[in-house]
Amino acid sequence: METDDKIIKEGNYVEKNKKGLNIILVIVITMIISILVSVGGTIAVIKLYPEVFGTTVTNVSKLEKEVTVTDTGLGDAVEKVYDSVIVVENHKSGKLRATGTGFVYKKDGNKYYFLTNQHVVQNSDEIKVVFTNGEEVTVELVGGDVYADIAVLSYETDKELEVAQVGSSVDMRVGDTVFAIGAPLDSEIYSWSVTRGVLSGKDREVKVATSSNTSDWIMQVLQTDAAINSGNSGGPLCNSNGQVIGITNMKLASTGIEGMGFAIPIEEAILYADALIGGGDVSRPYLGIGMYDAAGYSSMFGYDENTTGVIITQVEEGKPAEKAGLRIGDIIIGVNDAKVESIADLRYQLYKYKAGDVIKIKYLRNNKEYTAEVTLIANK
Repeated sequence: METDDKIIKEGNYVEKNKKGLNIILVIVITMIISILVSVGGTIAVIKLYPEVFGTTVTNVSKLEKEVTVTDTGLGDAVEKVYDSVIVVENHKSGKLRATGTGFVYKKDGNKYYFLTNQHVVQNSDEIKVVFTNGEEVTVELVGGDVYADIAVLSYETDKELEVAQVGSSVDMRVGDTVFAIGAPLDSEIYSWSVTRGVLSGKDREVKVATSSNTSDWIMQVLQTDAAINSGNSGGPLCNSNGQVIGITNMKLASTGIEGMGFAIPIEEAILYADALIGGGDVSRPYLGIGMYDAAGYSSMFGYDENTTGVIITQVEEGKPAEKAGLRIGDIIIGVNDAKVESIADLRYQLYKYKAGDVIKIKYLRNNKEYTAEVTLIANK
């Protein structure tokens, strides 16, 4: 009995302890919940009325939020123009001399017209193009222009070729997304490469060499940071909708210069292309003179060595310059209100006009300044 009484007493003790622990546990949980509610309420009040507490609240959730890039690229735009892009091959005496890029820009019946750069096809005796399906065909050269750096090719076929959609460079804004498609470096490996960038500038005036190592022409072009390398010449520069806004034609390469590519505005390119298709040639105003840059040669003609302009070295009989009284040794320094410091400047200003226009040419003779009125004719 004594043992049983002891067990009963101990059992009662355990039961009492359990009840005590349960009460303590309830109290602790209640306190924790009260604290959490109190803290949560305080935070809510601070966020809703931070001015009351004189503090600034940082939204931690925004700072910690993972950012998802939603730009899926230009795949759809690229697909629109991709199959219209061609690789252009310059052949001479049965050998491949050089490659460039071009694109199908126009269809007339069964005849398709391709645009590329003049320097891509220059001095060739056979021109071939390669389509995205690998097919290679021989095409005809409709015509080209050295100064515009535009050439037009044609090809007749019953097959349906993809024709690029033409956009507007005028409507583009600096900073707009652009992309180029071309065959940089080795066309067998890198054909139809796509590079992306932005329109970095408009109406850039860039001096280029058309027939020598001396810059003798100024082109007004679009600037982009989309990668453009040797072999891209003649390819399309497109907007984010896959429309052609320019024809890539050169890359400014020099120590310390990165990401400066250029393209001929599509409006200007088509203007010359349509002229080539219509008449097979592009005519420009003509003075009828031979010339050198005055810089470096002016002292030979009795002028200060720092004199700039264009020295007349030859005057053709019966041509506009001779009729206006210009002579060998005169230095042209201006066309109308524009200053002329080089052959590139003279051509750039002169070619803004057309045959029949009357312009004023400012020139130096024996270190005195004169003005002559010249009626331009076409150079054919």
